Amino acid sequence: MADIVVKGGRVIDATGERMADVAIEGNNIVAVGEGLTALRVLDAGGCVVAPGFVDIHTHLREPGTEDAETIESGSRAAVLGGYTAVVAMPNTTPPIDDASVVRDVLALGRDALCDVHTSAAITVGRAGDRLAPMAEMAELGVHLFTDDGDGVQDPGVMRNALEYAAGLGVTLAQHCEVDSLSLDGQMNEGEWSSRLGMPGIPAEAEELMVMRDIALARMTGARVHFQHLSTAGSVAMVRAARQAGVPVSAEATTHHFTLTEAEVAGYDPVFKVNPPLRTVADVGGVKLGLADGSIDAIATDHAPHTADAKNLPFDQAPPGMLGLETAFALAVTELDLSIAEIIALLSWRPAAIAGIATEHGAPIAPGSPANVTIFDPVTTWTVDPRELASLSRNTPYAGRTLTGRVRHTIVAGEAVVIDGDAQR
Repeated sequence: MADIVVKGGRVIDATGERMADVAIEGNNIVAVGEGLTALRVLDAGGCVVAPGFVDIHTHLREPGTEDAETIESGSRAAVLGGYTAVVAMPNTTPPIDDASVVRDVLALGRDALCDVHTSAAITVGRAGDRLAPMAEMAELGVHLFTDDGDGVQDPGVMRNALEYAAGLGVTLAQHCEVDSLSLDGQMNEGEWSSRLGMPGIPAEAEELMVMRDIALARMTGARVHFQHLSTAGSVAMVRAARQAGVPVSAEATTHHFTLTEAEVAGYDPVFKVNPPLRTVADVGGVKLGLADGSIDAIATDHAPHTADAKNLPFDQAPPGMLGLETAFALAVTELDLSIAEIIALLSWRPAAIAGIATEHGAPIAPGSPANVTIFDPVTTWTVDPRELASLSRNTPYAGRTLTGRVRHTIVAGEAVVIDGDAQR
């Protein structure tokens, strides 16, 4: 008899949709059909059963800033949000820029509630001048390399990195920001920054680097993944590059398709993020990119900060917002997409970018790894920062009512969330 059966759900994966029970034994799915039995039954009535979500842009803060988040607490937030795998960003203290730090992060992740992968820095210290030892880190399983938090400013360094990455079969992910244009900027440059008297970050700070790296991807044949695109112009360039066969992919965050620069009017640092919240037109451009496939994945850019840090004046507070526990519901609430399209953006498409598609995002079928999310697509709930699992509370969605909530999450055959409660 199987260990777990997920009973009475609507199964949706990359192969289509059907009503079925899902039986799990050990780490794998062993049967999909009707009338299945097991030692434990998880009720999925009225719910969707889907391959687990994958976040390719998570800040777990460990090592270095464990008062804001740890790998353990971040993984708990992840599974409550339906994620069975996350990719940690390397802008930690010390940065993840050599094999020893990669080993430390992977070791800490072994006891996490979800599968923790890590990205690593493109350059030593994320300083943008000397390439990090990518080959050594790739041997440990690192597939994504990024200086996230900073863009690689020197085009020569970026070209060399791309040529190196192409030989290793890994992907470079770029935080697109030209520093000389964004220097001292606090929010999007435009009408609202002028009205509020804040220095702005123009759309061109992002778009010029997107343009440059599309050209470098075309030149080298290496894959570039664009992180947290925030402007309609960036999305349009990526769309054209993909149509021309340039090997690029892209992600968008939930806050860049749900919030605009107008949120900053109250000077509340919870709305400070990098890249900044943009215009209504930019939000529309990001939504269009998600709908037409120009953007491959929804990422959270989950960025916890302590209350002390976020309560500083706007110009001194660090940028970043929580995202893991609200991303799925925000997508259901705000995007005019089918549930199947939303699952694709959260599951198998980001899994492919992260290089973990054989473990996560696989079809719900016998022999597939048992990394599964079960959610109710129509229930509503109100975001309460005090109830979030993260060690931090910097969500911009406090008090907002959302549609869609995760009910159960299964990671490697273990039911780590049952009826909305983390089991450890």
